[in-house]
Amino acid sequence: MHQDALQLFGLRVRQLRLAQGISQEELGALSSLDRTYISGIERGKRNVSLRNILQIASALKVSVSDLFNIPEFNV
Repeated sequence: MHQDALQLFGLRVRQLRLAQGISQEELGALSSLDRTYISGIERGKRNVSLRNILQIASALKVSVSDLFNIPEFNV
């Protein structure tokens, strides 16, 4: 279940990033995070801290609740 949550969150980040037409590298720069870290998030390999969630939301210009707006997310 924990890994599923990471994968669903990563897919949501990817969905929002692609909807805005920005690369992982651009999202990394906008959020002050490394591109490889963004890649790990999107692949469900990183357990993201609250601080980094806030940075990603800000970079994507969405609310934190938008990041967690995942229908399959039943946590």
